[in-house]
Amino acid sequence: QVQLVESGGGLVQAGGSLRLSCAASGRRFSIASMGWYRQAPGKQRDVVAQISSGGSTVYGVSVKGRFTISRDNAKNTIDLQMNSLKAEDTAVYYCNTVPAVYQWGQGTQVTVSS
Repeated sequence: QVQLVESGGGLVQAGGSLRLSCAASGRRFSIASMGWYRQAPGKQRDVVAQISSGGSTVYGVSVKGRFTISRDNAKNTIDLQMNSLKAEDTAVYYCNTVPAVYQWGQGTQVTVSS
């Protein structure tokens, strides 16, 4: 059974930084494209950053230049470094394959105060 566990969220002031981490268990994800998604209240869940098995990255327009996604295939982890955070980054953040095929984890709440 695949399990995705996100961590690292919290409350931060605008302009601050957070680093999220996702631990995947149950199978090897080294050949899968992985992504970080987020869902704000009343909005749909969207992917904000993704990374291929080879390390190529794609970012959403709203986070490009501020967020950096990385992966460690040996550890089966995916990280998201978030800098220059804005109030509009407030959301629950999740990881999954891209496209998402596994059951969603609990996510990790990121709250940015303005």
